[in-house]
Amino acid sequence: MANQEGLGFVTRGLTKSYGEGRSKVHALRGIDLSIPEGEIVVMLGASGSGKSTLLNILGGLDRPTSGTVHFRDIELGALSDRELTKFRRDHVGFVFQFYNLMPSLTALENVELVTEIADNPMPPEKALDLVGLTKRLDHFPSQLSGGEQQRVAIARAIAKQPDVLFCDEPTGALDSTTGRSVLEVLNHVNAELGSTVLMVTHAANIAGMAHRVIRLVDGQIGEVQVNDVRQTPAEIDW
Repeated sequence: MANQEGLGFVTRGLTKSYGEGRSKVHALRGIDLSIPEGEIVVMLGASGSGKSTLLNILGGLDRPTSGTVHFRDIELGALSDRELTKFRRDHVGFVFQFYNLMPSLTALENVELVTEIADNPMPPEKALDLVGLTKRLDHFPSQLSGGEQQRVAIARAIAKQPDVLFCDEPTGALDSTTGRSVLEVLNHVNAELGSTVLMVTHAANIAGMAHRVIRLVDGQIGEVQVNDVRQTPAEIDW
């Protein structure tokens, strides 16, 4: 199946199961989904709804049990492990809830880890400037606040100029003020770089800033909502 122009991801009949027999768990139960490029997309759902599983499959970190997932004209399920690694390196950036920074490296050095292996990276200083950390380049993670550490993680993810930025609960460990500042950064990255931002969260309040909101219920798409009018991160109730 060729992807339609302007669509980043297309999934058809996507399922994911774990285990066998009576203990078998169905994490995804037939996901049909189309995600345009260049949008901020928020995936909402309760714990166990399948949202992180779907994000991991779209990001090439996991494989579906059945069904297809295309990124542009690439069928991810047909790729070898090595080709999936190349897909992640060339197209994808990841931001997780708990930062995953190297504690013995400065902010600049943490970002340089990615730019050294990327094909077309931006200077790490520019990535840190985009997230507002120009004055914190030489600070270690222990010298940074939680919000600053998350912004270093975002800088690291965007330094290779990914087509898609995957964020798994990026504000889950942050207070309201810091969380809004991180959302401002993600909004800026989407506008500045044109990267699609796919954000998984259980925080329904974040949905107002998205172009598109996908609600998952028990491994299925419950609703897809397009926001004609979007909130700014500053307008979001926490």
